[in-house]
Amino acid sequence: MRFLLTTLNAKYIHSNLAIRLLYELNHERGDVDMREFTIKEPREKVAEACAAYEVVAFSCYIWNITQTLEAARAIKALNPAVKILLGGPEVSYDWQEIITLPEVDFIITGEGEIPFTAFLKQWPEVGGIPNLVHKDAAGAVQYFPETQIFELSNYRDSLPYQFDAPAALANKILYLETSRGCPYKCEFCLASLDNKVRYLPMENIKANLLFMMQHGRVIKFLDRTFNVKKDFTLEIFRFILENHQPGNIFQFEITADILHPDIVQFIHDEVPPGLFRFEIGIQTLNQKANLEVSRKQNFDKTRRIIEALQHKIEMHLDLIVGLPLDRWEDIRYSFEEVFKLFPPELQLGFLKFLKGTPVRYKHEQHGFVFDPNPPYQIIESNYLSREELRRIELLEHALEIYWNKKRSPNLLRYAQWQYGAFDFLTALGVYFEQQSALIHYTLEDVYRIAADFLKTNYPDDKIALELLAIDYCENQRRKSSPPFFAELEGAALKWLLSDLKETGAYRYTALSLSFDFDTFEQEGVIFPAETVVVFRYNGKSAAQRLSAGAPKSKAEA
Repeated sequence: MRFLLTTLNAKYIHSNLAIRLLYELNHERGDVDMREFTIKEPREKVAEACAAYEVVAFSCYIWNITQTLEAARAIKALNPAVKILLGGPEVSYDWQEIITLPEVDFIITGEGEIPFTAFLKQWPEVGGIPNLVHKDAAGAVQYFPETQIFELSNYRDSLPYQFDAPAALANKILYLETSRGCPYKCEFCLASLDNKVRYLPMENIKANLLFMMQHGRVIKFLDRTFNVKKDFTLEIFRFILENHQPGNIFQFEITADILHPDIVQFIHDEVPPGLFRFEIGIQTLNQKANLEVSRKQNFDKTRRIIEALQHKIEMHLDLIVGLPLDRWEDIRYSFEEVFKLFPPELQLGFLKFLKGTPVRYKHEQHGFVFDPNPPYQIIESNYLSREELRRIELLEHALEIYWNKKRSPNLLRYAQWQYGAFDFLTALGVYFEQQSALIHYTLEDVYRIAADFLKTNYPDDKIALELLAIDYCENQRRKSSPPFFAELEGAALKWLLSDLKETGAYRYTALSLSFDFDTFEQEGVIFPAETVVVFRYNGKSAAQRLSAGAPKSKAEA
């Protein structure tokens, strides 16, 4: 093999669609190979696998460009004759510095199908290839920009995952592209630069879906706004319902406030719970900030859609910190209103100044300072100080540990109603860093730190500690008593298990509470009452919570 298509994925479970498409278009030549690595693999190992090729072509993104350049240097150190070709969104804009690096020989900007195929056909004479950046014999940079749109109808018979070992696909996230481009112009997003939405042939989409459903499990659609066309969306949904396999999960990025009523009704009537995941980019509720980055959003409609469908669809909601005109109080308001929806996952991202985006080119207008290295994250602006951003980063850390990883959902629901989740998580994040430096902590540490935080900051809130104890017990597979909370033991536990008609074949933890947990769980209301909650453990699966009411005295038993 003379040419290698490769990339460094963020995780082993990820798969790269781009190199598979290029491989499929060119594999019949017989001199093109394909292989994936991860960003955590030693660079020397990557270099050893690549050093025998004439040209190694990397697919580059903000999450792997640093590691990719390290791998390129390692390859050159092992075999200086190897040529390195970069492509992908991270090198399609502002590539002038990267092409000067000694470890980089070529860059393809924009869509890769036409220039990469031309590169292979003309090799080693690469002059005049559209959208190819290269250094000539004298070291001068040559670039031939030319707008050539690859006709997606050419993918009519495409099946890019057919070259993978079928058994390997079940353990990976499989990505499916049904369209390119985005109708919106959000200035922080690269998709906004291509406002012409082009669709792949429907027969190709269905053929790929069928293959993925039969061989894979998690299928993620790459379309920036999947629900732009109602009839298209419904046709795909119907095809999935007719052909999906047990265990399949499908993730779509949608714009909720334009979700057609017919789609909403279809989901209500036809879609089984847990089959679909919707990723919804809310970003901010500050309309001035939205307009400043050319976004439009009706949050009232978005909220109604989420509330109407959350019993069927797993919702993943996104917010962005750092948008122009978005200050601390605006971010708190956005966070609180979105958190009140209690989505299974709430991603709190930070504004990134991606190459090619308008927000990067206009950064001085708002006093933005951002990291010059990937992922180009905001450092400060006219609206947020470095200290404020640092505190929100600590909030995001606590959000990820305690909410997104489902360590303390009951405590955080209560905190939202009682104190406001933004302030609570900010303080918890600051306290967590003081106790652990954000590294090398165990599951026990997660609960110990939270318990110490509650005792320090809310010493009179008995219910918060009880809810944390419940969260602790629900996250154990084997019986383990909350180290910060006394459980019922001995005769009291024996009487309770007898009342529940439990045989004693399992292990149990019983917590005495000052409120009715069932009422809290169902209605979000704290009803004072002496009750007991019991958890049953089998040592293999998650804890099972048993119904239990008020504890009985020995006389009553």
